Amino acid sequence: MTDDEIYQRLGGIFDDVFEYEGPLGADTVSADVDGWDSVGHIRLVLAAEEAFGVRFEPKEVVGLNDLGELVAAIRQKAG
Repeated sequence: MTDDEIYQRLGGIFDDVFEYEGPLGADTVSADVDGWDSVGHIRLVLAAEEAFGVRFEPKEVVGLNDLGELVAAIRQKAG
């Protein structure tokens, strides 16, 4: 799975979770998206786990500081 494919699928997740349809990039952070607070972060991670068939450990979730790190983690786990 390529990064572009992951970003494309995450676009739908961001729309579902945050009603956000703006541009997404590796440097997108929570401050860029309304509703991406601590609860929103958990909702995002849970939706990504379901969509990509992966599971994150709690310590991994806390360490995801921007969208690029989430994409890299998904790519690594999804193979």
